[in-house]
Amino acid sequence: IGGHNEVRNIDVIKTVCRILDSLVSKKPMGLNKYEDLITFVDDRAGHDLRYAIDASKVAKELNWNPDETFESGIRKTVEWYLENTTWG
Repeated sequence: IGGHNEVRNIDVIKTVCRILDSLVSKKPMGLNKYEDLITFVDDRAGHDLRYAIDASKVAKELNWNPDETFESGIRKTVEWYLENTTWG
């Protein structure tokens, strides 16, 4: 189910990097900020230019809207992975 968000891939990773900067005080190899780790590569063949879900039907027919925003949900996801490092 969609959450009425459309976010570019680069903005997703920059958000994850900012969250990591705020949660992880000791960065590897003297890194100043996690965003410095981003490396751009050529798109793969057949790369989809856009992913989007229209959640208007579930909102209209079931009166459902997400409790989380993109930012709050991605923060909880990052926190979970940091707390469960042995799982990954």
